[in-house]
Amino acid sequence: MTRRVLMLVLLGLGSVGLAAQSFNLEDLQIHGFATQGFLYSSHNNYLTMNSNRGSLQWTEGAISLNDPLSDNLRVGMQLHMYQMGQIGGPSVLIDWASGDYDFREQLGLRAGKVKIPMGLYNDSQDVDSLFLWVLLPQSIYPVDNRDFDLALLGGEAYGEQILGPRGGMLQYSAYYGESTLDPNGGYNLQLQQFGLIFSSPPSGRVYGGDLRWVTPMRGLLIGSSTQSQALDGTAPQGSLHMAPNFMDAFYAEWKWKKASFEGEYWRSPVRPVLTIGAEVVPISVDSRAWYAMASYELTNKLQAGTYYSHYVNQNADTSLAQNYSKDWVIAGRYNFNQYFYGKLEGHFLHGTGLGYYASTNPNGLEPNSNMLAARVGFAF
Repeated sequence: MTRRVLMLVLLGLGSVGLAAQSFNLEDLQIHGFATQGFLYSSHNNYLTMNSNRGSLQWTEGAISLNDPLSDNLRVGMQLHMYQMGQIGGPSVLIDWASGDYDFREQLGLRAGKVKIPMGLYNDSQDVDSLFLWVLLPQSIYPVDNRDFDLALLGGEAYGEQILGPRGGMLQYSAYYGESTLDPNGGYNLQLQQFGLIFSSPPSGRVYGGDLRWVTPMRGLLIGSSTQSQALDGTAPQGSLHMAPNFMDAFYAEWKWKKASFEGEYWRSPVRPVLTIGAEVVPISVDSRAWYAMASYELTNKLQAGTYYSHYVNQNADTSLAQNYSKDWVIAGRYNFNQYFYGKLEGHFLHGTGLGYYASTNPNGLEPNSNMLAARVGFAF
């Protein structure tokens, strides 16, 4: 399916969704979005697109359905399709599909393919219309691996506890299941560049939890997440094995009047081992990533913001460009109406540790690059 056909289909689904809302067809809720992105970079090609010549190779869309079957039980799912340079393709993916039973405020259960509550935005990064940014900080939310990071096949328990008028509220969740690499995603493409082509993408057990405190100070939220991930896969050329590793996240958000401030710090030590024929290739990465961002609502339709995103591999020579990434971003968003919006942002990239692929940079990489990113979207 071409990008143009995809856009027409999703716009048609949007019309159906609006019609359903107009006629109030029971309690079924239909939502979705369609977006078109553009990247132009001064040197290197970014995210497998030919961005140094200007690229429109970024089209994405999704549709979600939710139905509250009773006061306590809700079922829903989201279908997603995307193309980003060499990543993605014509296949329709199931972002999430689950049943959700809420026993009481202190306890609820979800089962199926459920979103992973890791950090501030992992479980909401699939809804572009929520954000000012064309690209969330790539040190923590890599868009080329969004589908793998977003959800697991398993279950989640969640709840919240009010701590009194001066104590705020605790929100908590714990999850367990299995996650599988997106066959058309960035991690799988990197493995192909090592010579491993999997007929069945690597998968493994994942479990973790999230705890956040909605403080009594108005607009201030503080939280922490942890997650264990393992991966195994076998290809005709060899195999991948990654023993369980723990990833930790710490974050805070403060919303004050028309301003918003956010920050996160993640540590992700991983040690995958690749077996390629008779050769064993151990890889050791100790990822330290953080960002700080601020935004302001200038008018009802116009929003502006900035962030700095930082990544470094502590297990390598941090003076080399391939082992770090520093990204300064200035961004703006304009809402034309309640359905259509546009985004524009400038990136000042230093280092090549994230977002670059050998397949689209065969002549090597410059250590620094500037980039213009734009996105227009329709959401209903």
